Amino acid sequence: MSGYGAIKCGELRAEHVGKEVDLYGWVARRRDHGGLIFIDLRDRWGVVQVVFNPADAPEAAAQAGELRGEYVVRVSGAVKRRLPGNENAKLPTGEVEVQAAELEVLTTSRTPPFPIEGEAAPEESIRLRYRYLDLRRAEMLRILAVRHRVNKIIHGYLDEQQFLEVETPMLMKSTPEGARDFLVPSRLHQGSFYALPQSPQTLKQLLMVAGVQRYYQIARCLRDEALRADRQPEFTQLDIEMSFNDEEDVFELTEGLIARLWKEVVGVELERPFPRLSIRDSLLKYGTDKPDLRYELEIADVGDLLKDTEARIFRQVLDGGGVVRALAVPGGGDLTRRELDELVGLAKSARGQGLAWFPGQIEKFLTAAEVEGIRAATGAEEGDLVLLAADRRRRAETIMGLVRAEVARRRNLVRTEEWRFAWVFPMYLFEEDDDGNLTYAHHPFTRPVEEDLAFVEERPYDVRAHAYDLVCNGYELGGGSLRIYDREMQERVFGILGLPLEKVRERFGFLLEAFEYGVPPHGGIAWGIDRVVMMLAGTDNIRDVIAFPKTQSMQDLMLGAPSPVDPVQLDELGLALKPRPPRVP
Repeated sequence: MSGYGAIKCGELRAEHVGKEVDLYGWVARRRDHGGLIFIDLRDRWGVVQVVFNPADAPEAAAQAGELRGEYVVRVSGAVKRRLPGNENAKLPTGEVEVQAAELEVLTTSRTPPFPIEGEAAPEESIRLRYRYLDLRRAEMLRILAVRHRVNKIIHGYLDEQQFLEVETPMLMKSTPEGARDFLVPSRLHQGSFYALPQSPQTLKQLLMVAGVQRYYQIARCLRDEALRADRQPEFTQLDIEMSFNDEEDVFELTEGLIARLWKEVVGVELERPFPRLSIRDSLLKYGTDKPDLRYELEIADVGDLLKDTEARIFRQVLDGGGVVRALAVPGGGDLTRRELDELVGLAKSARGQGLAWFPGQIEKFLTAAEVEGIRAATGAEEGDLVLLAADRRRRAETIMGLVRAEVARRRNLVRTEEWRFAWVFPMYLFEEDDDGNLTYAHHPFTRPVEEDLAFVEERPYDVRAHAYDLVCNGYELGGGSLRIYDREMQERVFGILGLPLEKVRERFGFLLEAFEYGVPPHGGIAWGIDRVVMMLAGTDNIRDVIAFPKTQSMQDLMLGAPSPVDPVQLDELGLALKPRPPRVP
């Protein structure tokens, strides 16, 4: 068999007419037409029509009568031009067909659980159960090709910029970065564990200590995160670190690579430089740290306008240190009560109290001056509806961000043909976790804006960081920062987070020690390859761009993983499973 160098099914064109070819592929369809048998033969490159004529090749035609979908075959024959009127303009190979002389069935196939041909995707759980069949579909092969193209461009661009590709280990020390580690027990050192990397963060910083200066890696990362529709437990990121740089260097490098990807993969020229929003303005105006700028709806802070209000719903929140945020819905005066109740439900899903609005009953609790002031602040015009949320600042931001996105979707305000990139910069150093405790916004190695450390104890949430996120069309593509490169400052940041010094040295002693051997100022960025490919490929499902993904519940339906292991393996590792306590009804 010599199919490797043979011409591909999807490559045949009019210039090949008269050429004898050997084709290898899968039977996509078979049609019997008055003694002639036609098959569509498919390979990774496309589909071509093959004709079996009993008058010219009786043995091959007899065999063709037994073919079924997804049989793997070899066909030999001559490329012919299709008869006038029989061309298929929908196929790149539609001007030609192959007149078969020989047919060899290499393997047969059971009937697949879903059609391989056609544009409609099967139900996702079936696709993931039979992923090797799902990947045969033309759309999935197209996405794999996009991903390959993205990786190739990344390698070429960063090589031009004199970056070195360096591989970092998969078995690491557990140094939590915000999500749970996947742990790997050691057989030789029982009771001790490796961790699979959430990112190569500390290792790439050590590469800067080592003098590499410009590093990159297309890195596999693993995080045992809470279940989210747009996340996977294992993912791929482009990891970049550089020495003697500032934010502008990172922005210029990243924008150049993004611009090249968009131009070469989808033929779009991006406008540069990308605009910048501080995290404060992003949360205030858009209610999120990953704003979608393809529509103009902006949220306004109207707390100052209501500081003396008699409306108790607002006064109580403001007196308690909260905020009131407002959003004008263009033409929203026609929203039905049911639609308004659905928006209220959305606000309550973010643990908010709900929404108020006018025109509506809230008007009778506001003065005319307050109403006019809110209208002016939100840009509301005649016929518009104004929505208001009163709550703690962060919760009010979340509520209004969700409402803004839902209003834009329902009112068809999103300009779907646009690509709107932006940097969210500067970011805050700290944020509040789900339990109301102080935690880091990016990771604990992010360099603070030094003058802000003067008030870190009194107002930690106001401390800015040399940190930045790259966003596009409502997605966060990646983020990074300039790093702390001074041991004393690094220990101080850990201390502010409440980490005991002995715990810090146990987890990060190797990094702190390295900081005593001449560390260059450095920083970088990491962005998700999966999400970039998702956008370039035109899908909104991150599982479409990963060859063998997990479900939202972190299961591999094809492999049947995770799965129990043999007790002998556990014994070798010195492990015993602890039974789960019964659930209390």
